[in-house]
Amino acid sequence: MSETDAETIRKTANRLKRARGQLTAVIEAVEAGGDCRAVVTQLAAVSKALDRAGFAIVSTAMRTCLIEDDGTATEDDRLSLEDLEKLFLTLA
Repeated sequence: MSETDAETIRKTANRLKRARGQLTAVIEAVEAGGDCRAVVTQLAAVSKALDRAGFAIVSTAMRTCLIEDDGTATEDDRLSLEDLEKLFLTLA
């Protein structure tokens, strides 16, 4: 794994952790009968954070599986273009 990939993984994990915290706050606000606008705004922020994390993961997979294939990946490790397209479209 390259340093760039490790940094991307770290940033993606941090983004997901922030989203988890935001989601916890949304759940607590819903359970407490919080302001509708505030809940929806926070829910939109969680959704965007998850989408960005997903795109970062697919982007890393594209680099790792397509561009930087050094011959060490097994057939099970590799993603076909069709697989990557399906992953990407699941985020749409």
